[in-house]
Amino acid sequence: MAQALLTGTKFRLVFQVGMDEEGKPILKSKTFSNVKKESTADQLFQAGTAISGLTNDTLYNLERNDSSEILGQ
Repeated sequence: MAQALLTGTKFRLVFQVGMDEEGKPILKSKTFSNVKKESTADQLFQAGTAISGLTNDTLYNLERNDSSEILGQ
């Protein structure tokens, strides 16, 4: 049976920096690598909101991206 081995976690903050002519949001993002794999959703939310407090942009979204290696036996 195959197993998934968590190899890495990245944390992405998406900010709304304005609106275009059609009224759609203009987004930019910042990705943090080497995030602890054991981090909980609450911990990442707290970190993301703290980081967003240091910017003038509006926090639009927080994303956690896990990478796994699939191992067969």
